[in-house]
Amino acid sequence: MAGILDSVDSRTKLAGHNRLELLLFRLNGKQQFAINVFKVREIIHCPKLVQIPESHYTIRGIANLRGHAVPIIDLSNAMGGPPIEDIQAKFVILTEYNRRTQGFLVDAVDQIINISWEEVFPPPMGSTYLTAVIKNRDALIEIVDVEKVLSEIQGFDQLVSDELIETGNELAAGHHVLVADDSFVARTQVKNVLDQIGVESTVVNDGLAAHNQLLAWVAEGRMEDKTWLAMVISDIEMPQMDGYSLVSEIRKNPDLKDLYVILHTSMSGEFNESMIESVGANQFLAKFAANELALAVETRLKDISV
Repeated sequence: MAGILDSVDSRTKLAGHNRLELLLFRLNGKQQFAINVFKVREIIHCPKLVQIPESHYTIRGIANLRGHAVPIIDLSNAMGGPPIEDIQAKFVILTEYNRRTQGFLVDAVDQIINISWEEVFPPPMGSTYLTAVIKNRDALIEIVDVEKVLSEIQGFDQLVSDELIETGNELAAGHHVLVADDSFVARTQVKNVLDQIGVESTVVNDGLAAHNQLLAWVAEGRMEDKTWLAMVISDIEMPQMDGYSLVSEIRKNPDLKDLYVILHTSMSGEFNESMIESVGANQFLAKFAANELALAVETRLKDISV
């Protein structure tokens, strides 16, 4: 399994071109699921696990990996399915999400595919743990909403400090924020922060919807007030148009080119920071810290209020 990720470095060239690499795997059964390769650090056979009393029922144990204690989550069970059996014969996908490292126990790892975000579509109504779906040949592949899975297991602090709430409400009047994210949990988290500091917002599901909304506001004349739309807060991974491509479209449009854009993502690392600089985003912010997000918004509001 180590060889499946050997060429990840070369795949970084795909980002910024509205393309992505997906790691395909199976849980219990033939259905294929996927996550973005850039969130995958390593694929290993399931190591020996140490049981932790009173841990979440989906955590099968803790693995000692290079001196670090890493929780191993049964992804099938976490998504409402049966637990994976005979785990020592199965695989663990080591990932980095939202500033944390965790392993996902899966039944099998299949392959990596290269697709365009334009080929990725929102999931069917009522899908609980999916952000999107794609068709690969005749098969339907389901992209997992890992942020939702982790929010149910680990939780996230969504409360903003009283000081930031007070400051935000003093600055918020007359300003608006556009939020784009394909994860329901992530959209809810960001909107909750903005609501706490008194900032009005519009929330959309992907980069294409965000771009269309911006064009509609231009047509309506809303963008003539350069301080009304304080910023765009966008995820990177989104169906139909990713965050990098959204920023590129914004910078190419004379009516939008000066917009302040924060790329708010669970994809961390030096690569993302360099990509953000190259496409022209103003700031990179790793998910999810309520106070850091509130502070970033308020810093921008102070700048445009001068």
